[in-house]
Amino acid sequence: MTNIEREDIQIISRHSNWSKQSIDALLKQEIYSDKTAWQKFLNLFFISLGVSFTTAGIVFFFAYNWADLHKFIKIGLIEVLIIATTCIVLFSKLNLDIKNIILTGASILVGVLFAVFGQIYQTGANAYDFFLGWTVFITLWVGISNFAPLWLVFILLVNTTLILYTEQVANDWSSIFNLTLFFVVNTLFLIVALLVKKHSKTIKIPIWFTNNIALIAVFFSTVGINEGIFNEHKFSFFILLLITIVCYAAGLKYGLKVKSGFYLAIIPFSIIIIICSLILNLSHSDGIFFIIGLFIISSITLVIKNLISLQKKWTN
Repeated sequence: MTNIEREDIQIISRHSNWSKQSIDALLKQEIYSDKTAWQKFLNLFFISLGVSFTTAGIVFFFAYNWADLHKFIKIGLIEVLIIATTCIVLFSKLNLDIKNIILTGASILVGVLFAVFGQIYQTGANAYDFFLGWTVFITLWVGISNFAPLWLVFILLVNTTLILYTEQVANDWSSIFNLTLFFVVNTLFLIVALLVKKHSKTIKIPIWFTNNIALIAVFFSTVGINEGIFNEHKFSFFILLLITIVCYAAGLKYGLKVKSGFYLAIIPFSIIIIICSLILNLSHSDGIFFIIGLFIISSITLVIKNLISLQKKWTN
């Protein structure tokens, strides 16, 4: 029996003659984590924690001893560490998950290398150049590893590069256009991830990964529409509004299809925030804040009630 949930077992047990021993055996087999599963989780958790602390220690080491280190030592140490971690990934017989965790740490070290190089030689480059170079030079690792945490680091770097580029180079672009661009880019990442998850049998994409990308996309759309409401309505605002309506409708449909309460929660909450901004834009009197408060309470209550009803319906 596969893909069975705890609620399924509870419902079946109430309407069948299952013995208590059979139910306990099925719970231990399908639901409860056994000793091996806990050992694997703790092993990966402590390795990830160790790699994270090691990377942070390297960063703080350079920050504290910066003035006392020769420039060749600064660059050489980081290069040795990157080469060593890459060799471990390539030539060791460690578990694939452990290799991917080490590769993620090496990807962070690439950023440290660029930062140290920029500080030593004072390249005078914009901040977006630093993140762009970091993104480009780990792209191959990201594509080969197919490791969700490393992909998330890559997506965060892409977003940081775009944000800094619009601030430092394309500063004549409107903020609404920039937010529209960020929303579209992250939505494309989400669509690709969902398509790969649906059609690929070899690449496993965890739910937390797609949920994080969706949350980033909804954040940019919500901020962009709110800014368009309070400022002069430009053409880019209506483009963002149109794209958001289409994407939100598709997101709600997808949430119902896959029975995911996450999409059915973040999209309505985003809409609630947007409606509150519309109401606030009408007036700034004390009465309007009271109306907004009532609207928030009633709308959030309605969303939660519907989510609970849907969850019960899906369970049954």
